[in-house]
Formats: sequence, structure tokens, C-alpha cells
Amino acid sequence: MLPLFPLQLVVYPGERLPLHIFEKRYQQLIADCEEEGITFGVPTFIDKKLEYGTEVKLQKVAKRYPNGETDVVCIGQRIFRIKEFYHEYPGKLYAGGEVEFLHDNSGSAEELQEELLKNIAILYVELTIDNPPVFDIPFVSYQVAHKVGLALHQEYHMLTLRSELERLNYLIGHLKITIPVVREMNRAKEVIKMNGHFKNFDPLDFDDFKM
Repeated sequence: MLPLFPLQLVVYPGERLPLHIFEKRYQQLIADCEEEGITFGVPTFIDKKLEYGTEVKLQKVAKRYPNGETDVVCIGQRIFRIKEFYHEYPGKLYAGGEVEFLHDNSGSAEELQEELLKNIAILYVELTIDNPPVFDIPFVSYQVAHKVGLALHQEYHMLTLRSELERLNYLIGHLKITIPVVREMNRAKEVIKMNGHFKNFDPLDFDDFKM
């Protein structure tokens, strides 16, 4: 059984997760992590249900407050699917569950990584983002998933994909839809800015004009 800390967010393997712990049940969970070295799961609460999540390991307690609250940093480990959820872990205040840890189908494609990075660069240019993050090949899809404007339900869907090739293709597909939308928004902004201003039109000579 795995202790569970449900949240309305998606955590990926390898991701650094800072948390402010203020509820008594999760103060108890962090204390157990420190004393016993246990891990816990962060299942994504979405559409009023819990199904997929990521196991995380406490890396450090960054700050302790007089009232028992803490700032902690955790690191994502393995993805799981909940088989049975319990509102209380035996003898504890926090929740728990029977989980199945999921394994990826191995394999990746460098050309897909290159295509993904190319599209990310185009998106950042269109958004005029200063100092965009830099990614080196090889990388894994989880490293860029929070950097391409996915909505929560899209991040969650990616959590359920069990192949790196699937995840790379999913992100590329998202960008191929998103980039034209951003371009159209930029065009609309320019049109709005020009509204009410004098416009410089090319003269028409009507040489080829027929009725």
C-alpha cells in the first residue's frame, strides 16, 4: 500500500516538486517520510476522480515553521494506477491506496526529439518569450511537458501514455495545433493595433481588370 497525497496537478518522473505542507495529515506524512524513508504517491485529482499518479520521494525539508508547517522538495519517481483507494492509511491521518506501478514500452527516436525541439523553438518565438529554457538531445518528454502550454487534462493524458514515442508524438501534435492559433492571435493583435490608423495600400493599376 502506498500513502497518497492527491493534488490538482500532474507530476512527472524526474520532476522536482516543491510543496508547502500545512495540513496535520500531511505533516504526519512528511514526518513518516523523514523517519522511515518511505515514498508517497501524488495522484492527479481530475474530473472528480483519482486514477493515475506519480510516486515521489522526499528530497529535503527546505524550511520548518513554528506551527508545524514545512516547505519541502520532492522528486518524481514512478507512475502508478490506483487499484483501491482508502481515505485513511492504516493507523494514519493521511490517505493510502493499493497501486500498480506502470512500465514504459522502451524505445525513443532522436528525429522525433529534434522535431519537438524545433516546434518548441517556433512557439517561443511566436510568444516572444525571453530566455527560453534550453534542452539538449537526448531528453525525455517529461522534461518538456510543462513547457509547451498543455492544459491540466492534456498533462494528465500524457501521464497515462505508456510509450515515450507516444508522448513525443502527442507533444508534437499539440504544438502543430497550438502554433497556428498563436500566430492568428498575433495577427489579430496587429490588426487591432492598426484600427483607426492611416494605412498604406498598394495602388491598383487595373491593367488586368475585366467585368
